[in-house]
Amino acid sequence: MLWPVTAERDDAGRLAVGGVSLPGLAEQFGTPLYVYDEQTIRQQCRAYKSAFDQHYPHSRVVYAGKAFLAPSLIRIIQDEGLSLDVVSAGELYVAVKSGFPPERITFHGNNKSPDELRMALEAGVGEIVIDNFYEIEVLGGLLAAHGGRVDALLRLNPGIDTHTHDYRKTGIVDSKFGLLIETGDAAKAVELISKTEGIQLRGYHIHLGSQIFEIEPYQAAVESLFEFATEMRDRFGIVPDQISPGGGLGIQYESTDPDASVEDFARTVAEATRAGAERMGIDLPELIVEPGRSIIGPAGVAVYRVGSIKDIPGVRRYVCVDGGMADNIRPPLYDAVYEAALANRDDGDEATVTIAGKYCESGDVLIRDARLRSPESGDLIAIPASGAYCLAMASNYNMALRPAVVMVRDGETTVMQRRERFEDLLARDVMVGQVPSH
Repeated sequence: MLWPVTAERDDAGRLAVGGVSLPGLAEQFGTPLYVYDEQTIRQQCRAYKSAFDQHYPHSRVVYAGKAFLAPSLIRIIQDEGLSLDVVSAGELYVAVKSGFPPERITFHGNNKSPDELRMALEAGVGEIVIDNFYEIEVLGGLLAAHGGRVDALLRLNPGIDTHTHDYRKTGIVDSKFGLLIETGDAAKAVELISKTEGIQLRGYHIHLGSQIFEIEPYQAAVESLFEFATEMRDRFGIVPDQISPGGGLGIQYESTDPDASVEDFARTVAEATRAGAERMGIDLPELIVEPGRSIIGPAGVAVYRVGSIKDIPGVRRYVCVDGGMADNIRPPLYDAVYEAALANRDDGDEATVTIAGKYCESGDVLIRDARLRSPESGDLIAIPASGAYCLAMASNYNMALRPAVVMVRDGETTVMQRRERFEDLLARDVMVGQVPSH
């Protein structure tokens, strides 16, 4: 699924999503503009819920909020019965302020500060995924000082490689994430947790990376997790009642990309979990999965307006748009690829062009070789599969204003986030003569 499920063209060749014209939205809200299709979001949530209800009823689907988070989206996630994971105090704050039940929140991260862990405990999050020895020490100190207890999963690093960009690999040996099984660090962490008052170790977590299309690494991860869990049961008497192979299932960014199957993912990890529990001789644990990109990514479309066009004979044609790396850092960050289409028309001969951004970096290129209908100044370019990690990593580089974000459904439009204003750029600055507040 490259475009949202409701994407279509009208008789004049204009693109619409959710029954709403993209050119009409661009006229109303300006560009760059991010458009989310509510039907696609709900469809993806239900696909995960249905697949895991079928293959492993004792399961929990947790939306990975780092992909994109906003109050309107949080309400949909809650409405569809998913839980939520956060990786920072800021994400936790947004979730709680949006009314999401804290007991359905999991707190991730590889370097949670004492303030963040204190905030998580005070909010009453459902569980904390412990990433390292430092967090065990900090959590132990906070619980000793203030009392109480917290459920926790321990993030293991199984040393499993996957076919994805190096920056998206998180389960390899050379990673900042998790405690390595092969060095003995993970076992030492279990022992330390078992001696720390107030931390209830519920089980183990593994995350291999992101934008993964192969299913086999997930099976290997679950098998590795149960091998470790069996050893910990034998050494320390700890029996897991929760396990998580994480998330990271890939989506299509180009029409030639494979279409990763949620059904195959659910079946594979369910079978591996049942087999592991049987070998270990324990009751079936709760199976927790954490999709992010595969829920929100296909629902988003970025819309830009073409400005300058530069022809370099025999080299390339640069088609410059009014956005770029400030709203989508993914192409220059790790060579992410996209397709594009004109949103305001569907006529003209096709041409190969380079869609470049407006920011002062040579690497500010959204698509190196895009096939488009001979774009002209004033045309609108739509880039699908822009729902995940674009806005989440957006910046004010060159003092850019971050774009407006809207949700569409059945011909209706809801503003999720307004476009930034110039005065927002100075909101954090201390002007000469002012006394800064904390």
